[in-house]
Amino acid sequence: MWDNTRLVVFTAICASLYATILIPFKVLPIIPGVTELRPANAVPVICSFLFGPAAAWGAAIGNVIGDFFGGIGPGDLFGFWGNFLYGLAPYKIWHLIASGQPVPKTPQAWVQFTFTIFLASALCALFIGWGLNLLGFVPFSILGNIVLFNNFVSSMLFAPLLLAVIYPRVARGRLLYHQLVEQPPPRPRSVRLTGLSLLTCATISGLIVGNLLSTGQWTPELFVNMGWITQTRSLEIGLGLLPFICLACLGLALL
Repeated sequence: MWDNTRLVVFTAICASLYATILIPFKVLPIIPGVTELRPANAVPVICSFLFGPAAAWGAAIGNVIGDFFGGIGPGDLFGFWGNFLYGLAPYKIWHLIASGQPVPKTPQAWVQFTFTIFLASALCALFIGWGLNLLGFVPFSILGNIVLFNNFVSSMLFAPLLLAVIYPRVARGRLLYHQLVEQPPPRPRSVRLTGLSLLTCATISGLIVGNLLSTGQWTPELFVNMGWITQTRSLEIGLGLLPFICLACLGLALL
């Protein structure tokens, strides 16, 4: 991707557009210094369908730029990679489970589109919620669910409408990711389906386990025996969700 000048430009465009829409809403915080009302969260999804990995890097960089206006801290490292995953997942998932334009017009297309957006939103929420609870900043049960809600609702409200207008024009201009970069032979479909299954199961299971660990409704017996109990649940979340994070990322890589 970085060898293609147009995709580098699209990365910069995605980053600047994301940051430009993020910054004004810093005055409407949900958790001050951590997250706020974010209609801009539709931007990584829209750009992902158009520009693939360029959207992932653009979302990651744009989120950091936006964070400069809300306060920079160690949690922004997790925000960077969480938004990278959020910008990468829609493109990879859609090109496995659907064909054609990501502009839903039939009931089947709406199911595929909704599944794609939800899974990408959940993966981002899992990663960012895990990271900031690991640092002891915000409980996973609060931040993870807020990120999931913000991402999913914003994308479902704005992405279908904007893609219906933008996607056909970008395609006619031959500026889509697969039109700009010669694609390597895809992995066997069985491998990619295995990756999707792994990504789906690990992400959804991780969200459920994260909420249970964060609220104290469940603590593994091993953690109790080893004395791995903390007031912020940082150690429980850090160790308990790490396998789910690794499996989800492995699943995404297999796509």
